Amino acid sequence: MDSVPFGRTGRTTTRLGFGAWAIGGTWGEVSLDDAKAALHAALDAGMTFIDTADVYGDGRSERIISEVLAERGGERPFVATKAGRRLNPHVAEAYTGAALEGFIDRSLTNLGVERLDLVQLHCPPTPVFSNPAVFAALEAIKAKGKIADYGVSVETVEEARAAIRQPGVVSVQIIYNLLRMKPAEVFFPEARQNNVAVIARVPLASGLLTGKMTKDSQFAADDHRSFNRNGEAFDKGETFSGVPYDVALEAVEELRALVPTGATMAAFALRWILMEAAVTVVIPGAKSPAQARANAVAADMAPLADDVMQAAREVYTRLVAPHVHHLW
Repeated sequence: MDSVPFGRTGRTTTRLGFGAWAIGGTWGEVSLDDAKAALHAALDAGMTFIDTADVYGDGRSERIISEVLAERGGERPFVATKAGRRLNPHVAEAYTGAALEGFIDRSLTNLGVERLDLVQLHCPPTPVFSNPAVFAALEAIKAKGKIADYGVSVETVEEARAAIRQPGVVSVQIIYNLLRMKPAEVFFPEARQNNVAVIARVPLASGLLTGKMTKDSQFAADDHRSFNRNGEAFDKGETFSGVPYDVALEAVEELRALVPTGATMAAFALRWILMEAAVTVVIPGAKSPAQARANAVAADMAPLADDVMQAAREVYTRLVAPHVHHLW
């Protein structure tokens, strides 16, 4: 896989990475063996970027990553984690230096390292992005050698724009996919101008863009696709990208006609994201080796034709945008 600079960090990454939310929790049962095998498969395919968080399975995801990397040895991939969602209550005032350092210390232990490659504020309340004290605290933790760099994970385009005004922010993680196109309008040009890395998350819209779901699809009780469709547990935009399920299925059916012959819809959806030069790395998840290998195929797909790109945008504008564009 080709590698690109990760913003201004001096690090590089493959443009396809591994999103480790699913191997942590809230995606239904994933055995330890399957979780480890999925990550091994992603790394065997050449991916050099792993994204996780301290709340994915209450540290399970981080610990699995640590075990797999210890088993493999050799050069470590770039591992990004997140902090902040362990706060209870999860309010802006709770984002203190002491709290963040405590979370970082726990992630250091879980991941078995002395310094985190990247820690990201994990979708904090909106005021946090404009609070210089929070970023000063991260600078102080960086000065102690516990983190190499820091970035943010956001829900909205406006949060992303606020975050990159903080000089130490090197990356922004944001939802971007065939059902969530707004970031490309304003934020991506600003990110490129500021040499900020962009991590595209939820690239398959919680599995919708695999093309395998129907109106009769069922999800386990501990799967966020069952319990968070209306934002009961966290921002509803994290589940099916915030698109009403029936609307999304209609859009997926129209998009299916654009998939190149011989390609899967999932690979097409990932290749569509990779057509955007501002995206540094896209992080699909996988719960099995087969899923990880299927995701990796997107890295070798031919560029999509202009008329295909335009047709995909037309589907978004007509069917999806009225439900999501104004919200995120």
